[in-house]
Amino acid sequence: MDLQKIAKEIREFEGVTRKKSIANLINIFESVRLEYSHSVVDFGDDAAVIDIRGDDYILFAADGIWTRLIKASMWWAGYSSVLVNVNDIAAMGGKPVAMVNVLSSDNEKTCRELLRGIRDGVAKFGVPMVGGHLHPDTPYTSLSVAIIGTVKKRCEIRSSTARPGDSVIAAYDMDGKLGPNSPYSFDSTTMKKPEEVREKYRVMQTLGERHLVTAGKDISNPGIIGTLGMLVETSGMGARVDLTKIPSPENIDFIQWLKVHPATGFLVTCTPEHESEVIGLFAGAGYSAACIGMIQDSHRLDICSSDECVTVFDFRTDVVTGITR
Repeated sequence: MDLQKIAKEIREFEGVTRKKSIANLINIFESVRLEYSHSVVDFGDDAAVIDIRGDDYILFAADGIWTRLIKASMWWAGYSSVLVNVNDIAAMGGKPVAMVNVLSSDNEKTCRELLRGIRDGVAKFGVPMVGGHLHPDTPYTSLSVAIIGTVKKRCEIRSSTARPGDSVIAAYDMDGKLGPNSPYSFDSTTMKKPEEVREKYRVMQTLGERHLVTAGKDISNPGIIGTLGMLVETSGMGARVDLTKIPSPENIDFIQWLKVHPATGFLVTCTPEHESEVIGLFAGAGYSAACIGMIQDSHRLDICSSDECVTVFDFRTDVVTGITR
């Protein structure tokens, strides 16, 4: 296994490098963010956590769909806009409630195809689209979706709270196929019944409510290692990953799989004593799950095989999003 090659490909992967722009913009809000006392968690997590003075927190997230992916498959782009937002709420241990969208296009056929994908996503994931905004006269096509959810107080799963010595567990549904719009998208939901899909997401609620995990994040466009990079960067930590422990499909190149957005997939951290229980809950819901490494107080993300290790990100000099708690 050529670790230097793998590390280089991950560092230069567009799914990772596109995140660096966040670092240049996030500080614009620094002078005003602390004025809003209702905000429990904001930048750097999969969803903001808002305290409305009840038994639950409100979760609030949004995602814009990459124009390149829209051009490749408009239906899949619409469907995925629901999927990725549901992922963001699930990653926090929450229950999705409702979505709105902003759609821009001067082509009625394009709008219909995107909305058909959204409609099918709503039917699959059981989260209603309750409104939005249409720009019917733009010379370009874009789609963004925002979502709200709820989570019980003190049961939210954050991505900034990993601790040294925690086990790193990767869990994803490998019963699927590469998606239609990118060599790095994976479809594990369209062929399954809605209840089967929804049941998989409830595992994250269980993990949060039982306080079995210390941190978590859904595996998104940066892939498995890139997403872990965001988690440890935000936590101010580092990690050591054993590549031989990462579950992967036999029919997909391993380096490609490390870059794939697996549709339904999460990275969580937990104390070693909870490792087997966490893996068991994931496995019971149909995930392929394994402990792939450990959180370290090193400010580096290292990938290893046998006795060899290579640093992918050194957060003393490298940036993924630039957000650190």
